[in-house]
Amino acid sequence: MEVQGKVKMVGETQTFGSNGFRKREIVVTTDEQYPQHIMVEFIQDKCDLLNNFQVGQDVKISINLRGREWVNPQGETKYFNSIQGWRIESLQPAAPAASAPPMPPADAFEPANDFSEEEHDDLPF
Repeated sequence: MEVQGKVKMVGETQTFGSNGFRKREIVVTTDEQYPQHIMVEFIQDKCDLLNNFQVGQDVKISINLRGREWVNPQGETKYFNSIQGWRIESLQPAAPAASAPPMPPADAFEPANDFSEEEHDDLPF
C-alpha cells in the first residue's frame, strides 16, 4: 500500500528500552477533497530514510498496516493499529543539473568566404 501527500512534520528519532528499539514519525497531508493528516512510523534502521525529507515536500510512502492485541490487567482485550513505512520517495521533479550557457545556433559559425591566402594579416600567430 502507499500514502501520498505533502510532508507536514518529521519527528526526531526516539529510542525505547534497553534493547535500543528506535522509532521515527512523519506526518503526511493527503491531497484530496477532505485532506487527511496521516502519521506513519518508521522503525529501527528505516528511521534513517527520513533524514533527507523536509516539511512541504511531496512524497510517496510505501506502508504496511500493523495490528496488535493487548489484554490489560483487568482482563479487557484492546486492539491497536499502526502504519509502518518501509520506503519513501520524493515526488518533486529532480533539480536540473548545472549546465553550460546555451550554444548559439550552428549557422552562426559560417566560414569566412572572402579570405585569400595571399592577404597579409598582422596577427602574431
